[in-house]
Amino acid sequence: QVQLVESGGGLVQAGGSLRLSCAASGLTFSSYAMGWFRQAPGKEREFVASISWSGVDTYYRDSVKGRFTIDRDNSKNTVYLQMNSLKPEDTAVFYCAAGPNPAPLSANKYNYWGQGTQVTVSS
Repeated sequence: QVQLVESGGGLVQAGGSLRLSCAASGLTFSSYAMGWFRQAPGKEREFVASISWSGVDTYYRDSVKGRFTIDRDNSKNTVYLQMNSLKPEDTAVFYCAAGPNPAPLSANKYNYWGQGTQVTVSS
């Protein structure tokens, strides 16, 4: 069965960095676009970033542009989210997801989801 396992979350001070990883198994990873979403307490899940199967096309929500970078290593079946200059408002559970190409921005386009990893940014 398909499994997406996120890691790399944690507690960090504002201005710090974290690198999230999502390891995929049970699917032909290089055929899927991958996305990162997040959900803060009391809020809906929101799009963060996505990347096409080849890694050529990437998309970001406006509030993370210039701070976050999504990339993937198809040889390792892994997608990453490098997060720099973190802010308290980035605090959320971060989820990775696999979906069809081109890399969609809408959560309902994705087929598979991980369990999430907590990111907490202190002020």
